[in-house]
Amino acid sequence: MSTTTAAPTPARISSGIEGIDDILGGGLTPNRMYLVEGVPGTGKTTLALQFLLKGLREGQTGLYIALSETRAELLAIGASHGWDLSRFTILEQLPEVGLEPQYEQTVLHPAEVELGESVRNVIEHVDELKPARVVLDSLSAH
Repeated sequence: MSTTTAAPTPARISSGIEGIDDILGGGLTPNRMYLVEGVPGTGKTTLALQFLLKGLREGQTGLYIALSETRAELLAIGASHGWDLSRFTILEQLPEVGLEPQYEQTVLHPAEVELGESVRNVIEHVDELKPARVVLDSLSAH
């Protein structure tokens, strides 16, 4: 007679959206990265904000890394839903507008330099804040 023990079901964390949590069997597996893909206007940013807000309601810290929208734009999105986004950190990592020719790098492509600086800045913030939930929005911006 064989006795097999099922592996314990890992704890789940809420996405902040009840219907999605139901479909996923209680939420997201913690300590994983998730990619949310879709065309503009499909609710990716809204989903990301709900994920962070749910964490805040559960006493967790959150970091929103904005690669395509300003803090003011994100606060406006939150306000349109009646959400207060002031309790988590919003790190703006918007691409630089072109430099004057005499200040441009010629050895490395400017995007390579900007990306390296952006990554260092993000790592510094994560090390400092130690957030439980992190959102990086939107990858298409870089």
